[in-house]
Amino acid sequence: MAARIALLVALSVTVRALAESPPPPPAAGDEGPALTVYSTADPASFDPQQFIAQQKIGNNPNFAWAVPGFGVVKETRKVQLTEGSNELRFSDVAQFIDPTTVSFADLTNPGGSTVLEQNFQFDLVSPEKLYEKYLDREISVILTRGDQAETVTGKLLSAVQGQLVLQTTDGVRMISSQGQQVKLGELPGGLITRPTLVWKVASTQTGEHSIQTTYQTNGLTWRSDYNLVIDDSETKADLGAWVTLMNLCGAGFKNTRLKLIAGDVQRIQAQPPGAGRFAKRQMAEMAMAADAGFEEKAFFEYHLYTLPRRTDVLANTTQQITLFPTARDVKVEKLLVYYGLPEAAHWSAFGQPMQDRNLGTQSNPKVDVYLRFKNDKDSHLGMPLPKGKIRVYKRDTADGTLEFVGEDLIDHTAKDEKVLVKLGQSFDVVGERTQTNFTMDTNRKTMTDSYKITVRNHKKDAQKVVIRENLFRWTTWSITESSDKYEKVDARTIHFEVVVPPDGEKTVTYTVRYEW
Repeated sequence: MAARIALLVALSVTVRALAESPPPPPAAGDEGPALTVYSTADPASFDPQQFIAQQKIGNNPNFAWAVPGFGVVKETRKVQLTEGSNELRFSDVAQFIDPTTVSFADLTNPGGSTVLEQNFQFDLVSPEKLYEKYLDREISVILTRGDQAETVTGKLLSAVQGQLVLQTTDGVRMISSQGQQVKLGELPGGLITRPTLVWKVASTQTGEHSIQTTYQTNGLTWRSDYNLVIDDSETKADLGAWVTLMNLCGAGFKNTRLKLIAGDVQRIQAQPPGAGRFAKRQMAEMAMAADAGFEEKAFFEYHLYTLPRRTDVLANTTQQITLFPTARDVKVEKLLVYYGLPEAAHWSAFGQPMQDRNLGTQSNPKVDVYLRFKNDKDSHLGMPLPKGKIRVYKRDTADGTLEFVGEDLIDHTAKDEKVLVKLGQSFDVVGERTQTNFTMDTNRKTMTDSYKITVRNHKKDAQKVVIRENLFRWTTWSITESSDKYEKVDARTIHFEVVVPPDGEKTVTYTVRYEW
């Protein structure tokens, strides 16, 4: 116990020392903003337009908090400080800052500047805020009816959802502010036009100082989109990758250094009211410069993608940036997979063998189509691929246009791992699965189940098909008869790899014996 306490104390001292240590001074040309964006976006459901619409409507002030991701902003600015007490104001910062993450460091005089107080001012000018400031004060509303205009003056008692309640000399009047001109008096204090960080700083040195700030903000996220163009032989493809970056944090970052983090980073975050409601490109080929894409490297247990040039991340926009230059002639393999037992026919045994002979007699006629490739250097890849949506196209040799043939989602994929992309279901290759026999001996606690699987090919070329079978009745099984070789994939799955002749069919039969 004493050793454990000593270790915790040592860790605490180390963390405190790291937090208090000033960052290294920026290298020449490093001034200006730097932005690292983290994403938790689900490629299947994340639609940037959903959040853009909320931003445009402005009905929900919490929409940006529901954006699946966040950003870390780092910025170095030159300011003038005098010896003694100073007030620093940094405007043009993100509106959705987490104030508890703001850090301040004087790079010119490390240890010589002390932050006495820190504030985040976000009471921005808006019609609602103005009305709040004018409660119990006199305002005028010009009402227009055709060519006639009437000015109503009175004390503002209430302003809710565009409805104004005025105390006039003729009594209380309720007026809609929509489409009307409202005249206010002198602008009251306490309102600002941009979110602002304010520090009270005590300094021991007069002159120009380089101040570095870092903070986290919501309203930023990114996702990756892949475009795969397969050749006429369906054995090679070109793979391009894009990053879609969305910025709704309330600030823009001109000429910024941009980084992206890919991986499952844990972050504890409270959900504001209403956030849960929102928690739910056609292919273009172009020649890319060698440095057009992001540079990737391993970073802790994640992967860091750094754009080797500066870029503008504008406020309230989505933009596409090349993730990496198009990989040419990637080796791909088309797979046809027949899964005759529908997924809906998967049952739970609840610790008992499934003895109902009618289970598993359903037949799914559809044959699924997949593309498979390996993310390695031999395939002209070998770069960790962030999770995202992959769209697949094939060129029509008649007119040279690209035609869409399917899309799928891929998870974070390390180098040298395989990528399997489901495109849809075959039109000309179909299957049929039939139970041919079923026996059960309750005294010996055995069952036998026999099936016939037929795959019919209506194409002019032979087709390789993988027949997938689930042995679902019990965990202890053995194949007692089989017309073709099979591969045991896992504890309850076997594969038959067969070739179906052109305009022909292939039948596979097998019997499985269960014991319990």
